[in-house]
Formats: sequence, structure tokens, C-alpha cells
Amino acid sequence: MLFTSAPLGSLTLPNRLIRSATAEMMADEDGRPGEALAALYRDLARGGVGLITTGHMYIAPEGKAHDGMTGIHEDALVPDLRRLTSVVHAEGGQIAVQINHAGRQTRCADVKQPLGPSDEETTPPGRGARAMTADEIGQTIEAYARAAERAVAAGFDAIQIHAAHGYLISQFLSSISNRRTDDWGGSLDGRLRLFERVVTACRDAVGATFPLFAKLGMRDESDEGLTLADGVEIVSRLAGFGLDAIELSGGLASSATYNIGSAVSPGHGEAFFRPFAVAAREASSLPILRVGGLRSRVVMDEVLDCGDAQFLSMCRPLICEPDLPKRLAAGQLASSCVSKNRCWPKHPGEGISCKCRGVERPSERPD
Repeated sequence: MLFTSAPLGSLTLPNRLIRSATAEMMADEDGRPGEALAALYRDLARGGVGLITTGHMYIAPEGKAHDGMTGIHEDALVPDLRRLTSVVHAEGGQIAVQINHAGRQTRCADVKQPLGPSDEETTPPGRGARAMTADEIGQTIEAYARAAERAVAAGFDAIQIHAAHGYLISQFLSSISNRRTDDWGGSLDGRLRLFERVVTACRDAVGATFPLFAKLGMRDESDEGLTLADGVEIVSRLAGFGLDAIELSGGLASSATYNIGSAVSPGHGEAFFRPFAVAAREASSLPILRVGGLRSRVVMDEVLDCGDAQFLSMCRPLICEPDLPKRLAAGQLASSCVSKNRCWPKHPGEGISCKCRGVERPSERPD
């Protein structure tokens, strides 16, 4: 099934391989993407990935997570964003944009006062936060909707709403970070309200048929927060919100390795979020995108063949080998990624890249 076409909302993807959103850190201080980011997307499109999902783009200045993050928060950025989609379309590819608000989880010096669901003194990797007012929550929902409109104007083929990895929507979903007692907190219904309102506002902004999906942190690392049962309940409601598909990952994390496996290799530690997909499959008929530690062709085929997911999302393997889809189609048995987490830039403005060259790779090991 890996190289069969499949519908994702109103899109038809040529294969089941999706580039999962990956923070590229290739924009200037105003959030404007440069030629390096366009070249990265061009390489991915040429490499045969079925759908590119961009790194998260901030929907409001106060929602910027880190330096180098691309912005989609103002109309002036639309021409620059359109250049990104144009290079992908010129190669016959398709591209979705992930839109996000960092909330309390910002490391950006431009954000003078981080915001979150509740007051926080320290929230690594952030700097603490002030609880958002009801008016600020309403303004944020509107900012998501306007960002969705810009995404359509810029020529993106789909939109993904980021509700994972401890960013704002994930913060509202978790009882660890959301201690509100008003309509935006308390019960799961209250904690889910921001996510629901953001999805419905974006759906209203882009129309009934534009592909709209979300990345959901289905469970927090700590059982004191969002549990797997909570995640299953959320998944069961998402089709009613107006989403076309869901990508499943983790939520709030107390360790750096929860959402980024560091001991993954072909046959070892692969598909570490697969239990989430199994649970979600029973709760919803929405297409599922499976992310987290996919390395070998045999595991990819198994996940698809048994129906645990309809699409496979990858991050680090496509940093290592942007042409991995073509390599797999030609008979390569596994990604060459060695999962050492050396992708992040060493210097400002450098952007992500594979820095494991010279390290022994699975495909190079002798039989």
C-alpha cells in the first residue's frame, strides 16, 4: 500500500508518505522565509514525498516559539509564502502548512510576555506565562482563522492545526497546564473548547471542502495530565469539528525524548506511537497519520496493511534523505537515519540539516 494513491480530504496523494511538520528555523526575524527553505521543499517534492507539511508557522506575534520560525501572521507575508508553494507545485508536489501558537512554550526574545491557559512561574523550555483573558482567547481564535485564509491565498494545498507537543492548544487540553475554572478549563469539555473553536473558525474561513487536519497530542507524558482515555475521547469528536484527518503524537512532555525517540533503528524502537493509532482507530473513522520512529520498509508496510493508519508521517528520515520515498520505491529497505538528534542548527540562521555524515548507517552496514 505504501506507493498506492489515497484521498486525504479533497486531495489525492500519490503515495502514503507524508513529511511531518519539522521546525526548519529558516526565516528572518520578521518571519519571512528565505531561499534555503524553498530549496528544502523543492528537494522534498523531487524526492517523491506524497505531501509536505511545513514546519509550524506562528499565527500571531505573541505565538512565536523560537527564532527562525516562519510567520503566517500578517498579509504582507503571503507573497513570500506563495513562493514556497510555487516551487513545490512546479515539481508536481503538494504542500500543507502547519499553523501554531506557542503559548507559554516560547523561547523567543521577541515575545515579552508569554501567554498560556494559566499563570506559570516557570515552564521549560519557556519563561513562565500569564493566564490569557477571555478576550485574548477570542483574539487568538480569530488569528487562527485569518492565518487559514492566508494559507489559502498563498496556495497551500491543506492546513494542519498544531494541537500537540505542549504548544498552546496542547496546553489548554492538559489539566497540568490548564487550571482554569471558567468555560475554557475544568472538565475535558472545557479544556477542549479552544481546540474546537479554532477548528470551526478555520473551517468557516476556508470553506467546506478545503483539506483541514490536525496534529493531536493524544496523551501527555505524565498521567497527571491528558490520559490516553482522554485522547480517545477527543479523537471521537474531531470529525464533528470539521477535520478531514488526524496525525497522532504526544502532548506535554517532561523529558526531551518523549516526542523524539533517540534509540530508533530498523527493527528497534520503531513506530513508538503506534498504540495511539490503534486506540484512535476504534474511536473514529477519520484517516490517521502515524508518526514516530518509522525507519524500515517492513514496518511501514505492516502498519498500513493492518489498518492502524492510512498514512505515514516522517521527520528525521527526510532530513537525512529528502529522496527517501524514491529510494524505498527503488528497493532500499530502510531509512539511513541513525536517530542521533543532530538535526538542529549549530549557528543562528543555519537551519536544520543532517549532521550525522560519517556515522555508520543501517543501509551501509555489512550483512
